[in-house]
Amino acid sequence: MKSVSKKITTALAIAMLCGFGLVNLAAAAAQTFTGEVSDSMCGAKHAMAGEKAACTRACVKKGSSYALVVGDKLYTLKTDDKKALAELDKLAGENAKVTGTAEGDTITVSKVAAAK
Repeated sequence: MKSVSKKITTALAIAMLCGFGLVNLAAAAAQTFTGEVSDSMCGAKHAMAGEKAACTRACVKKGSSYALVVGDKLYTLKTDDKKALAELDKLAGENAKVTGTAEGDTITVSKVAAAK
């Protein structure tokens, strides 16, 4: 009985280690996306008349998240990095290069720079 229990325990331990390895392999590598800095509420079509930047900043102040419009796709940008947030604010309504990991429609941001 102890032998069977030990084999099961060993098998479970090996399965868990393999699972952790697969999770690390499945974790997305950082990518760079280029698009227009907007907000998750407005996306590519801003609700406020006037400048895109002003609309984006106003929506973010009201609780919307920064977003990146890449072609027809809208990615919500997620970051707590104050430097990245300041750069997103500065580049609101303009094209930017955003580096981070994408999961579905969300990019966890590690770096933001003006697109050249």
